[in-house]
Amino acid sequence: MPEPPWTHPVGVSAVLEQWQNSSAVRPLLAAERRLEPRAADFVPLPAELGSALGDALRRLGVQQLYRHQREAILAALAGRHVVVATPTASGKSLCFHLPVLRALQQDPTASALFVYPTKALSRDQEHNIGTLATQAGVASGAIVYDGDTAAEARRSAREKSRIVLTNPDMLHSGILPNHPRWARFFQGLRVVVLDELHTYRGVFGSHMAHVLARLGRVTRFHGSSPTYICATATIGNPEELAARLLAIDPAELCVIRESGAPSAARHLLIVNPPLVNEQVGIRASTLKLAVRLTSDLVRARVPTLVFAPSRNSVEVMLKYLRASVGDVAGNEALMGYRGGYLPDTRRAVERGLRDGQILCVVATNALELGIDIGDLDAVVCAGYPGSIAGTWQRFGRAGRRPAGTSLAVLVCSSSALDQFLARDPEYLLSAGAEQARIDPDNIEILIQHLKCAAFEAPFDLGGTGPRPAHAEPALGERYATLDTEATRQALEYLSGHGLVHQNAGRFYWAGEAFPANNVSLRNIGWDNFVIIDIGTNSSIAELDWRAAHTMLHEQAIYQHDAEQYQVERLDYENHKAFVRKVEPDYFTTALTYRSVNVLDENAVRTLGDAVIGWGEVKVEAKVTGYKKIKFFTHENAGYGDVHLPDMEMHTTSFWLTVPESTIEQLGARGLTRATVIDGLRGLGQALETVGTLALMCEPCDVNRTLGDGVLPGQQGGPPGDAAPGRDFRAGRTGHLNPTIFLFDAHPGGVGLAERMYERAQELLERARRLVAGCTCASGCPACVGPPEQGAGSRHVALELARELLGDSLTAAYPPSGP
Repeated sequence: MPEPPWTHPVGVSAVLEQWQNSSAVRPLLAAERRLEPRAADFVPLPAELGSALGDALRRLGVQQLYRHQREAILAALAGRHVVVATPTASGKSLCFHLPVLRALQQDPTASALFVYPTKALSRDQEHNIGTLATQAGVASGAIVYDGDTAAEARRSAREKSRIVLTNPDMLHSGILPNHPRWARFFQGLRVVVLDELHTYRGVFGSHMAHVLARLGRVTRFHGSSPTYICATATIGNPEELAARLLAIDPAELCVIRESGAPSAARHLLIVNPPLVNEQVGIRASTLKLAVRLTSDLVRARVPTLVFAPSRNSVEVMLKYLRASVGDVAGNEALMGYRGGYLPDTRRAVERGLRDGQILCVVATNALELGIDIGDLDAVVCAGYPGSIAGTWQRFGRAGRRPAGTSLAVLVCSSSALDQFLARDPEYLLSAGAEQARIDPDNIEILIQHLKCAAFEAPFDLGGTGPRPAHAEPALGERYATLDTEATRQALEYLSGHGLVHQNAGRFYWAGEAFPANNVSLRNIGWDNFVIIDIGTNSSIAELDWRAAHTMLHEQAIYQHDAEQYQVERLDYENHKAFVRKVEPDYFTTALTYRSVNVLDENAVRTLGDAVIGWGEVKVEAKVTGYKKIKFFTHENAGYGDVHLPDMEMHTTSFWLTVPESTIEQLGARGLTRATVIDGLRGLGQALETVGTLALMCEPCDVNRTLGDGVLPGQQGGPPGDAAPGRDFRAGRTGHLNPTIFLFDAHPGGVGLAERMYERAQELLERARRLVAGCTCASGCPACVGPPEQGAGSRHVALELARELLGDSLTAAYPPSGP
């Protein structure tokens, strides 16, 4: 009997069937896979937890544990350092909540430190640990200590709290330099929890390794030796990452990879928008297609999380979604979540998802981490996040209920990387998660934190000076990854610069400055801009300094909760934007331009036919104007000018300049200039790939651009005078030599450019070997990236490498992988 026409199918399965039978959706499915469900592997509550904790868990509905939870808890209770590397939503929180509370039960003086990568995550977990502690009768006094914590609450955290939840930045600059005021807490410190360990990678992770080394010195100073419990999403090397962060032997770690948590059956779809211009490869709007699919899920009452590629796209998609299904679900059940929303707004959205009052949230990667948002059944990604691990992290936000079916949808964009995945979906399905790499031995980072460590407590390398009665002997003390002699030499270097004072083998801080204030862990500077609604004279949001240039310039349409505000005045000096609520039929998007200019050449030499160098550069990013884009049709409705100061960053860069003669030689073989430039761009990507691996940093730590350079001896002077870094246009003429710039993404640089210069020959050969060893036809994310100027990008990049190096280097650098 057919369904009545007024009914609507409900649930994931109904939506899947609808799409399968839809002539509009079915042809767009580039891939469809079903991942089978996994049953739970339950085990009894361990007796080691004690009756009070066991009874508390049962009152909260937890009658038994997953096997991996029990293994982690027992290892931690035995005093072992633990790494839990199981998928998203596998119940990792209990792996550290329960050992912590047991330690606090057994010792009334014990304390625990929880470190989360973001303030939002620590606030979220404060409630969870507090609830469990209350049920177990543990007077924990759990409190968040971050930049938003009031003065009275900060005093309470230092003097009374037994559980402190914080973030790396506050630990670095707020807690460790003031550790004497935290003496009670550090003397009783039994457990340190590091959640979302996979976020500590690249330069940020290298900084974090030193923050943890300093934490270790402070705990030893106060006579404690805590157990570390680490939790991470799926990455390729959890054991190696944890060992390097904690500066311990991997054998000291108990690593748990196998999850005992159940998972629902998951349907994975890769959807490719239809071509609207086949000649240039332009496809229909990713955002609109994602909204269309999400609307079907909302109508079927499927709790859904949509990941948007930017803050602006969050608001555009939310507006479209409310226009499409707001009358069905109610606008209050369709919400946005992104950086810039005030903390109270974000927490209200999190509560709404947990309580089931909100049916769909459109978010940036701010919801990618493990904030508790309840049980979702579908995730829609508008565009590829950029990594395999990040994609599965997002997909894992749905499907926590063992019964039923969950859905993961990737809607591709027109970008070359997304189109590669649409052509070869097995890359996403079969490639393993990326490895997380850090380099605690980076000299620039090490010296910065060595100064902080000397400020926090004197170094004792053989002296007999006073020390706390309960402190362990520190004769022959070593710092982080340095041995005792290297530590002495580094401290003597600081002594030679007047920053530490040496007396009888002890090194005391002698500088006037507060060193931690001058060390940024995340390359985040400048205060936020406050956004003030003129109509209500109230603050509605805030944005970081860099985003303010693109979203808060005068006449910009600032979007907030799917409503539009026009920026009437930007008080740049005082970091305030005054906006007025409007109802335009368009939104704005900024036009930006970036250039890299060499300020000082520290070294230049030839490498085969190429000229390489490194030095100080100025990276200029300027918002030159904005476009007005019509809602729904995405037509261009006009332009406007922007007059704001440039965003400048002084850093260091490595560069490789290819002479015009090499380009002409390849042109003589029948290759167009555009194809050669595309190959050079691909070679730059391969260099960036092997460079980040060799230097143990992340792609976000090194930025790449292709610009124009002038070789030494040519008219116009050396590259430093030629303002290299202007966007290279394939059709330009004259003595302009394409130059690959790989510059340090951190102000002032952290030594990456110099090390690339020193190892340039090795890195270029490794890049050539990487490209030559790839099995793709013309380019893929694993080598040179998908081609932008037609087929053959990989072969052209390989030809360029051979022209620059010749074949003689293979013997010098035998194949060993990138």
